[in-house]
Amino acid sequence: MLRIARFLPLLLLAVVTFPAICAGPAIAAGGLIVTHRIPAALALEAVGATVAACAAKGYQESAVLLDANGNTQASLRGDGAGLTTLENADHKAYTAVSYNEDTGAIVARAAAGGDTSPAINRFPRLIMAQGAVVIKVNGEVVGALGASGAPGGEKDEACARAGVAKIAGQLK
Repeated sequence: MLRIARFLPLLLLAVVTFPAICAGPAIAAGGLIVTHRIPAALALEAVGATVAACAAKGYQESAVLLDANGNTQASLRGDGAGLTTLENADHKAYTAVSYNEDTGAIVARAAAGGDTSPAINRFPRLIMAQGAVVIKVNGEVVGALGASGAPGGEKDEACARAGVAKIAGQLK
């Protein structure tokens, strides 16, 4: 009985910590970090819904969906959309995913004299323009959807929100 009492604290520690070790963060074997991406079919659906939402309002729109690392997953230049709209939509999405925040919030903070990183004026793909929204799943940013071509960033952002709304129920 005395021997068991001596090892009881170690036994209790093992029982308590083993489940926590097994259920740890999303790190795979070998220390790799597990990330999530929006499937290609859903990315295409989102950019299509964005362009369609703006077309329904008479705007010639382009849309770009980037993953959380800023890589293009899908892009669509709508009928009649200007040449620069695709690049502008990409820059808006890149800014949103870089800051993990909708560009409308970044622009509003800057207009109110709030803090915005000086990097936004130095790096080529960062842009101070409304029109992109981040896409989150369970609080994790998995991408951003940028739109360009409507007469005003708030209209671009509304179309991007429509694109995200189209696929939101399928993101888990």
